[in-house]
Amino acid sequence: MEVDITRIVLALIGLCSAVITGFLIPYLKSKLNNEQEALLQTMIDCAVAAAEQLFRQPGSGADKKQYVLNWLTENGINIDSAKLDAMIESAVYTLTHTFSK
Repeated sequence: MEVDITRIVLALIGLCSAVITGFLIPYLKSKLNNEQEALLQTMIDCAVAAAEQLFRQPGSGADKKQYVLNWLTENGINIDSAKLDAMIESAVYTLTHTFSK
């Protein structure tokens, strides 16, 4: 008696494809996005720290922010401006509250 396993193999391939599409790819995308966001925050933190060093005179907040925005643009960072503003403000808050104590 000969057994034809073609249907079984095709069913397994279909099942594997469904698992990869349904679970593995979304997991990898979310992991990649988290790592990208962490790298972006690190870049913003560095740009904010540099701006704080370059523009020490009082009332130069606009110059500092413009420096950060220009630096990010020059380095190929183009994201939603509201999200970018929030990340910059977070970096400024962390920087000023970490070193002011």
